[in-house]
Amino acid sequence: ACATGVRRAQVAKKRTESTVMVWAGDGGTFDIGLQALSGAADRQEDILYVCYDNEAYMNTGIQQSSATPCGAWTSTSPGGKEFEYQKKDILSIVLAHAPAYVATACVAYPEDFYAKMSKAKQTKGFRFVHLLSACPPGWKIDSQDALKVSRLAVESDVFPLLELADQGLCRTYEPDGSVQLSDYIQAQKRFRSLTDADIEKFEDQIRDRNSRWLAPRS
Repeated sequence: ACATGVRRAQVAKKRTESTVMVWAGDGGTFDIGLQALSGAADRQEDILYVCYDNEAYMNTGIQQSSATPCGAWTSTSPGGKEFEYQKKDILSIVLAHAPAYVATACVAYPEDFYAKMSKAKQTKGFRFVHLLSACPPGWKIDSQDALKVSRLAVESDVFPLLELADQGLCRTYEPDGSVQLSDYIQAQKRFRSLTDADIEKFEDQIRDRNSRWLAPRS
């Protein structure tokens, strides 16, 4: 809502050369701000929205958000988030609004991130970039491993790098298949409650979601 007002003021003053960008966390995007996000996307507001996703309310005590993946520990789900509540598919929600530009990015792949931000800046209309970044205390990892674990999320296909094209979402990076979901999970203590059966269930969820995302448009 704030970004909408700023952009409308720019238009009124005929000073539209600057890009209006929102930088919000997963809690403020997936949960608290979803209504305002949907409204701005529906109106095709000329703003660039970046969701900085570390999969919980990290600034206020590591509480579960709807971006928290199944099985992950948080301070409000100490036994792991229940599997009946998957991570919200924010990408499909945004895509349903026919945005001008959509992409996913990860801090461990800076060249890909820079290229997408550059393209988003040059596009007019509502633009959405979903950026994944590990949070060491929330993910229960050493801070020196933050980029390594963020990279594992992409290489294991938990968080594919995608961009909206004419035919739908397309990959901008193709993992070689050498990293498995178990590698990603075992690198973080927040998932230590998961059983082998849970990991198989998690794999099925990821496979179904990625198939849905990458299905060609009719």
